[in-house]
Amino acid sequence: MRIVLTGGGSGGHFYPLIAIAESIRDNALSAQADLYYMGPDEYDKTALDSLNIAFVSCPSGKMRRYFSLKNFVDIFKVFFGFFVALFKLFWIYPDAIMSKGGYTTVPVVLAAWFLRIPVILHESDVHPGISNRIGGKVAKYVAVSYGDTAADFKKEKVAQTGIPFRKTLQTTPGDPQAQLGIQKDKPLILVLGGSSGAERVNTLILDTLDELLPHYTVIHQTGKELYEGVVQAAETLVQDSVLKERYIPTAFLDAEKMNLAYAAASLIISRAGSGTIFEIAAHGKPSIIIPIPEAIAHDQRTNAYTYARATDAVVMEEQNLTDGLLAAEIARIMGDTELYKSMSLKAKAFAPTDAAEKIADTLRQIASDHT
Repeated sequence: MRIVLTGGGSGGHFYPLIAIAESIRDNALSAQADLYYMGPDEYDKTALDSLNIAFVSCPSGKMRRYFSLKNFVDIFKVFFGFFVALFKLFWIYPDAIMSKGGYTTVPVVLAAWFLRIPVILHESDVHPGISNRIGGKVAKYVAVSYGDTAADFKKEKVAQTGIPFRKTLQTTPGDPQAQLGIQKDKPLILVLGGSSGAERVNTLILDTLDELLPHYTVIHQTGKELYEGVVQAAETLVQDSVLKERYIPTAFLDAEKMNLAYAAASLIISRAGSGTIFEIAAHGKPSIIIPIPEAIAHDQRTNAYTYARATDAVVMEEQNLTDGLLAAEIARIMGDTELYKSMSLKAKAFAPTDAAEKIADTLRQIASDHT
């Protein structure tokens, strides 16, 4: 059995593929399958190597929703990528393609359709992006995270599965505070700005530290490129040595540390990427969601409000945020025992945790039928 995984450009596209690959490897019927990851770059070579997934390079162009001269250049990259994918897929001739969406998938999915290789697709967001709208027309099976998304695809193809999680994010760690090296005397607030960080969120948290640190410990995932600037700013803003120990900026959290942080957190402040939303929900944590503005990312605002309607999570629009408003909202949630418990229970009920297994089972069956 040969399966090609494709999807990239962000961790939200890449890591669900890793979760599906883990489920493929865990099943005796497919443990020895030949797995390939096809895209412009490896994204996370360590993750690929850990599951014996071969990398196959394939260029692609990004299709932006806003005007950019790069769009004209990238059209040619997509066409070139199609012919590269066509040649490489013909050489591998896999039994199925697993596409997670993102601009990197378009050449691969179109080449698979041309070669009559079945495509399985997963859509994370409430409203599909351009790549998955294209892929959905040729896919044999479409897994979606939100029930509302089913209307965008043919009914007979769609199943609601939730988002695949890596196994590391589903374990229950013992004493996560001790493993993270933090004290238990204050509730922990976990701040997540996405894999690349979020400058506006970082600034907001820095401005709010004087109100937060007397009452909470804060783990702040800043993004690798923004980390040094955040650390320097925090050194200036927080002078008290006791309070300094309660602020823990980190450029990036790997899967193991992320799982510990989720387990230890009392409240999570996050962007509205669907992968992160479902991880927050699976851990049953109350949350404040700050979506990327609609003009920049079309999906996050819809994701945030869809999640909030189901779980009572708080959505705060970036353009309306102030440090005082954020601190007040944190205090409101943490100070209301009934509200806190309700938000936690509703979050836990929102996210299925078996999406990777369901998708892997379907992928395995479709690949077997094609063989």
